[in-house]
Amino acid sequence: MIEESKRRVAYINEMIESGHAAELIRDGEAYHDAQLAHIADEVCSRPEVRVVLIAGPSSSGKTSTSHKLCLELLAHGKQPVALSLDNWYVDGTLTPRKKDGSKDYESLYAIDLKQLGEDLKALIGGKEIALPTFNFAEEKREYPGDTLRLEEDAIMVVEGIHALNPILTEDIAPAHKYKVYAAPMSSVSLDGERWVPTYVHRLLRRISRDLRTRGKSPQTTIATWPFVVEGEAQWIEPFRKEADAEFDTTMLYELPAMRLTVETALQTVPASAEEYQVAKLLLYYLSFFESLASAFIPRTSILREFIGGSQFNVG
Repeated sequence: MIEESKRRVAYINEMIESGHAAELIRDGEAYHDAQLAHIADEVCSRPEVRVVLIAGPSSSGKTSTSHKLCLELLAHGKQPVALSLDNWYVDGTLTPRKKDGSKDYESLYAIDLKQLGEDLKALIGGKEIALPTFNFAEEKREYPGDTLRLEEDAIMVVEGIHALNPILTEDIAPAHKYKVYAAPMSSVSLDGERWVPTYVHRLLRRISRDLRTRGKSPQTTIATWPFVVEGEAQWIEPFRKEADAEFDTTMLYELPAMRLTVETALQTVPASAEEYQVAKLLLYYLSFFESLASAFIPRTSILREFIGGSQFNVG
């Protein structure tokens, strides 16, 4: 966890106001790098590990985490390959339904478990597979012609909300697996007594990404958030205990950067809307922070997954 003295608004704002924003960002990135280096050490200390599984709730930064861990494993002499469980979604016509009839994309069974299991076992066994991708616009899995075969020192780094669910990899020997739970875990203190809940980080991240990549308004994202949380309680949190390691994706400079990114958009939620009170609460938390421009934020930062400009293929 980030030391408490640095998790205070006063410290964060002082660093920004005094012209030390770059140092604040470097500290945050160093915190992530140290955690990932430790995880890479653990993985490499277990010669039989062939697949690292990364799970976490919505907007925890799983995709960027998988790419950053690949960089660490590469530095350790391994040949990492980043894979997303999203590419094994079933076609839209087969997606499970919720009680209200809407599609349940959070369900484990939105993934083609049979095909995924066959592909992972084949890769571990040294065989070549056809690598799928998922067309979200048409809700169809496609095979554009890419193939994959693991080299002797290769390790798959697989990310997705269900990665820690034992059913997903039940046919893979435990010795071949290393499991990581990733999420914001370090709350920021407003005044020593009141704290910013970690879900605020995730919701702001989702609002920023939805606005930037999907054209969704903050009101729409806030309206769907309870269903996201419901799915996490059913499909993600019960398996957190399965993890070999936890990765805290909190960034000290995140809320100042988010203020600049989403504050104006949040102000568009009408007072008459059901989502207004949540938008008002988010604006309240953001108001404690000085705004921080993104110029100094590295392209490898997890935050880039949500505000744009990432060097990784994270949407």
